[in-house]
Amino acid sequence: MKWLLIALLALFLLFGGFLLTPSPVDSKAWQAPKPPPMTGAYVPNGYLRQAELLAKGQVYGPEDTTVGTDGVLYAGTQDGKIIRVFPDGRVDDWLETGGRPLGMVMDQQGNLLVADSGKGLLSITPEGEINVLSREAAGTPFRFTDDVIIAPDGRVYFTDASSRFGQHDYLLDLLEMRPHGRLLRYNPRTRKTEVLLANLYFPNGVAVSPEGDYVLVNETWKYRILKYWIAGPKAGRTEVFADNLPGFPDNLAIDHEGRYWVAFPTLRNAQIDAMHTKPWLKDLVAKLPDSLKPKPQEYGLVVAFDATGKALLSLHDTKGTHLQEITSVNPHNGYLYFGSLHNDRIGKLSLQAIPGIGGNHD
Repeated sequence: MKWLLIALLALFLLFGGFLLTPSPVDSKAWQAPKPPPMTGAYVPNGYLRQAELLAKGQVYGPEDTTVGTDGVLYAGTQDGKIIRVFPDGRVDDWLETGGRPLGMVMDQQGNLLVADSGKGLLSITPEGEINVLSREAAGTPFRFTDDVIIAPDGRVYFTDASSRFGQHDYLLDLLEMRPHGRLLRYNPRTRKTEVLLANLYFPNGVAVSPEGDYVLVNETWKYRILKYWIAGPKAGRTEVFADNLPGFPDNLAIDHEGRYWVAFPTLRNAQIDAMHTKPWLKDLVAKLPDSLKPKPQEYGLVVAFDATGKALLSLHDTKGTHLQEITSVNPHNGYLYFGSLHNDRIGKLSLQAIPGIGGNHD
């Protein structure tokens, strides 16, 4: 009986200590919309399983990719490296940024622009010299520089997904469900960064329309894509481009046919949606070890939208054994390239292999 009482007292102290420990988040309630049915353009298929796998087992977490004019593929990895995959399949550890390289794109001078979650907006010369373009805007330092794209006029649009939580604590940002993110614009001529939109719920991928009149930005936690007008009579206005998506939208890119390709690391999570209505529960869950927090479903998903925000088609790996946790999809020269946050490979799929698209190269 004595040992039982001691055990009960220990449990009481542990539980009481857990309850009294301050939560790392200050959660806000949110009512998630009912997930859309996986029908029509979202109907599951196995098209992603047809993708060729590049650098398999030689990379870890190639979150985003871009292809240079010489056909060399670049990707940023979880351990802070930027790797190169040459047309002959050779993989080269090119350099280390000292942070976590995420979104990337080539400029007209052959420099690689990188949204590094910890280092800010970077420009890397073909010789590998790293230059920091921007670390803060409006007096607020970047905590989670996420994706980047260059507009036709040369200005650079990028996102700071959260000014409160860094890349390793993205789940805390989701649980808190407060608008810590911003859409930003860097002007190479003035070297100034301005805030275009603030109070966003984890703004992630960005894409600019072919005419350069609007920017699309994914608001990941709200399962939607916003359209921000940067030119014309609607300049400065924000609209919803696509809403109530089937998963968490990550990076996006446009092809030469005007289709917007959106990567989804995972499908919607019923546990997360249910918890969003109970801030007190989210505050408790945030204190748990990562091993006890909700896990993303192993799934591969990419969706193509037209210029009006209508879903055209989707590509799936329903078991996530070939490609999963897809964070980027980039069209280039008749192929789609797929990045991942934690996987050990880069996917490459010919557009010709996709029914309804075959032959329409970007």
